[in-house]
Order: sequence, then C-alpha cells, then structure tokens
Amino acid sequence: MGFPFGHNRDPRHTVGRGTDVSKVFTFMEVSSVRASAGKVICCHFSSDGKLLASGGHDKKAVLWYTSTLKPKATLEEHSMLITDVRFSPSMARLATSSFDKTVRVWDADNPGYTLRNFTGHSAGVMSLDFHPNNDDLICSCDGDGEIRYWSINTGSCSRAFKGGMAQVRFQPRLGRYLAAAAENVVSILDVESQACRHILKGHTKPVHSVCWDPSGELLASVSEDSVRVWSLASGSDGECVHELSCNGNKFHSCVFHPTYSSLLVIGCYQSLELWNMAESKIMTLPAHEGLIASLAVSPVTGLIASASHDKIVKLWK
Repeated sequence: MGFPFGHNRDPRHTVGRGTDVSKVFTFMEVSSVRASAGKVICCHFSSDGKLLASGGHDKKAVLWYTSTLKPKATLEEHSMLITDVRFSPSMARLATSSFDKTVRVWDADNPGYTLRNFTGHSAGVMSLDFHPNNDDLICSCDGDGEIRYWSINTGSCSRAFKGGMAQVRFQPRLGRYLAAAAENVVSILDVESQACRHILKGHTKPVHSVCWDPSGELLASVSEDSVRVWSLASGSDGECVHELSCNGNKFHSCVFHPTYSSLLVIGCYQSLELWNMAESKIMTLPAHEGLIASLAVSPVTGLIASASHDKIVKLWK
C-alpha cells in the first residue's frame, strides 16, 4: 500500500535536504504483538536486526525475535518500571534502566541473569545508551539530572556530572558527542571532557525524546508541541534547520527513516506522523490506541518499531 504526501502543513522554518519523498512510497504495518501487561514505553533493535527489546510499566524487558515477534526471553530482575532498553552496537549485550535507580547489563545471547547491576543513582534512571565504539562505556541519566558513565568491565562509575534528565543518546559512529535532554533544553556534551559544546534552545515544553540521524550530523528533539532538527555537522553551530509545530496531536518520540534522509517518523498519541522535512509535508497514519512512547529502526532491515501505552509493539516498513 502506498501513501502520497498530499497533506501539507507548513512548519515555521524549513530548509530542504536529502532525498525527494514527494513520490508515493510504501509505509505500512507488517506485524504486531501484545508485548506487556502494562504500558510499553521503550524499544530498540539489536545491531544485526534479529532481536527487538521492549520494556515498560510491568517491570519486565522482553527480547523478541524480529522475524516472528515470538519471545526469546523475559528479563525480570528490576523492581520498578523499565524506562529504557538499548542494545550494544558491537556486542551481544542489552542494557535496561529503571525507576529502581539501577542500570542492568545482560548477555543478549544468554539473558538468564544480569551481567552487571550498576547502582549509585539517587533517583530513578530515565535513560541509558552504549557508546558506539567503546565497548566498555555505558551512560545513564536520572530524574535529578545526573549523568553517569559506567565501565562495563569493572562495574564501576567512571564519571558523574550534571546535564541530562529525560534522555541521553551518543552520536552514532564517531561517538564524539552525547545529546542530553533536560527540561526544555538539549545539551551537546563532549564525551571525553564533558564540556558542553552546544546548548540547543527553542523548545517551550520539556523535551521527551532525541534521536540522531545515521550520519551523526543531525539531531531531532521532540517536545509535546514541537519537533526541532538541529545541524551538528562540522562547522555548524547547532543551528535549528527544521521545525514542526504541533497541530493538536501531541508529539512524543521520533526516529529518522532508514531510506529517506529527509523523512522523520514522529510518534504521537494514537498516530504516527511522517514528516517530509524537504517539502514541509506531513502524513498522519493511525497506528495505536495510546501514546506512542518509543520508536526504533533496525540498522539492517529498515524495519521501524513502535511501542505504545496500549501495551502493543508494532513493526512498520
């Protein structure tokens, strides 16, 4: 089934970039699963695309075989809701963060027990991420705005500093920067020195989600009423190059489309919005019965996963 970009809703400021997606292209649901007894709020694909992890309010993380959406394993060691799930880009490892103030690292091949349980946060851990090319480094942030770097090998906290509350995401490939969202600001931190390279301002409401494009040169940030895309390419000063204002449908999550570089997929309440940044066009696609809290893209197959408060995880392509 193909969809044209027929509905045009002009952002306040748009600069065209990337592939023309004004032609009809295919984007449809390919499978779904009832993933939890409670709200699902996070999901992520493994680097080989064969596994999908999800987690949420029932305190469990589930590993699914992407090809069948059959469960591989259920991870049940957290004592409170799970806020984030992330696979290592280079190893068969999965990490989970929770309101129970801990971060756990699991062997994705044999996930029967925790490899590491990181403790030290003074508030619920809101988000985490693996460094793209340092196998030993994992990062997390908590509700008090503290960011911690952890050594997977030693199980210890190597650094702690302020700057992130809602979400942390390492720049893909190079891993020079860490994007950290706290309230209505996104900070771009130097991974080595923790120096703040950019403070991205413009959101008037708290930022829920951030995502990098595969090149590591663009960062999207999402608040309830707006989505902003920032250029962090060499020589750029953290300029906002695209902006989309909410038209009544609350925004929450985002991911860059794997094929069209100018297309951003936005998770909203009950629907996905496909935003063609190059042409200022929006397509709204009914998707769930609740808030789409998290989106992820497979680096291999290009599948997009959506995780929702309606307890369902869906795959799209």
